[in-house]
Amino acid sequence: MSEQGSTILQEPEEAVLGPTGRPLTDFPEPPVLSSHGPARVIAMVNQKGGVGKTTSTINLGAALAEAGRRVLLVDFDPQGALSAGLGTNPHELEMTVYNVLMDRKADIREAILTTEFENIDLLPANIDLSAAEVQLVNEVAREQVLERALRRVSDEYDVILIDCQPSLGLLTVNALTASHGVIIPLICEFFALRAVALLVETIDKVQDRLNPGLQVDGVLATMYDARTLHSREVIGRLVEAFGDKVFQTVIKRTIKFADATVAAEPITSYAATHAGAEAYRQLARELISRGGAP
Repeated sequence: MSEQGSTILQEPEEAVLGPTGRPLTDFPEPPVLSSHGPARVIAMVNQKGGVGKTTSTINLGAALAEAGRRVLLVDFDPQGALSAGLGTNPHELEMTVYNVLMDRKADIREAILTTEFENIDLLPANIDLSAAEVQLVNEVAREQVLERALRRVSDEYDVILIDCQPSLGLLTVNALTASHGVIIPLICEFFALRAVALLVETIDKVQDRLNPGLQVDGVLATMYDARTLHSREVIGRLVEAFGDKVFQTVIKRTIKFADATVAAEPITSYAATHAGAEAYRQLARELISRGGAP
């Protein structure tokens, strides 16, 4: 039989799968913004500590800033880790987010600090914030206090990221009420999965009673170690529970994040070419492509 004119069929190339079991996507570079504001407010929430909330807030904010977005980082944890992570000594501050919450006459702009990193401003916190939870109990519309404060500067930023304390108390409810979206950082360990149901229940209650527009932007797997079956199984469970809400971008475990914290810099400037820096750049691109940021 003549082979002339015959067609050779090639096997389709198999898609390369990422840690979440989905084909890896190369998210496009974000478009250049012609103007800035109003900001989309995103709360970084998990009532469990040690899951990478502060690290993710700093580095996602830095990656968004690199992409030309004006970013305000709000430290909403009395421990002040976010403030310290950007080179500020929380204990030396005369005005913080606590003053903005408790004094209606306080000007939020006087509390906001300009950082040394382009396009990133900081609304700091310190131990004073721990008193706000008790003092706000008797306030009228106590769940909306942060939302009212941020409204005054919303037009000056593209993204506002709120680093919440590891709790589901009144401060976290304030953050959820002020936000358009929620990112849930979750360490890749089984015991971390157990608390997520309670967090989702709290988000549902805030949606129902206080902020109908609130949505879960995504679940971010952190401290992932591809060498362990444990990490891979946790990712599988996350995808089973949350589906496409799980970000394709996964943050792998590396000592560079701790080194950057000691240097009081985002990893995008401390180790600009490191895989951890690129992971947060990809997360920023993924968030923007999902519509979670302008």
